[in-house]
Formats: sequence, structure tokens, C-alpha cells
Amino acid sequence: GKRDAVETTIGTPAILRIRWGAVPANCPATDTGTVLATLNLPSDWMAAASAGGKAKSGTWEDTRADPTGTAGHFRVYDSGGTTCHMQGSVTAGGGGGDMTVDSTSFTAGQNFTVTGFTLTAGNA
Repeated sequence: GKRDAVETTIGTPAILRIRWGAVPANCPATDTGTVLATLNLPSDWMAAASAGGKAKSGTWEDTRADPTGTAGHFRVYDSGGTTCHMQGSVTAGGGGGDMTVDSTSFTAGQNFTVTGFTLTAGNA
């Protein structure tokens, strides 16, 4: 379905960048905020769509955050790392963000894990 097409369109491996600051207006807008972490997502990075949603697949973690800072938003790029295909807010678990991480306080050299990420169909 349409929700499964997002993984096909973006391709593998998709690149996730977590940045500080507010989410830009839309994906074509210029990148904002310092990159706190860059992850090459697993080759099958989204599970099959189910009940109007599509959740992350596999483990999304980085062995180190790049600089120290507070995560504010994410962007997902194609394998070239230049074309943004989706973006959203980042919060700690229970914070209501589009993506949740184990802690939004990133420290250089720290391990971190994306704990939750789900795409939801507009009417689901």
C-alpha cells in the first residue's frame, strides 16, 4: 500500500540525522540545527504497514553522538544523504514526539537508541 511505498521511495540504506532545534517548515527547506548524530538505517528499516501505521524495523542506534547538544528534530534522507524525504520532532519516550529516543541530551561519544518511530496514515 501507500504506507509501504515510503520505504521503497527512499530506498536503502536510508540515512537518519538527528539535529538540535525546531523542525524546519518542510523537507525542501534548508537543513537547520547542528547534526548530533547520523545513522545508516538497517536495509529493511520499516516494518510492513499494519492497521494504518508503519513502525521502525530493526535496531536504530548509534555508537556515538557527534557533538554535545539537545535533540530537537530528525530528517530521513536517501542513501546519498542529500534529499530529505521526511522529518519530525524528537522527544524522550512519552514526550509525544514523532520519534522517541532514550534521552534527548546527547553527549559526544555517548551511545543512544531510537526507541520509537511510527508513520501513521492520515485517516488512521
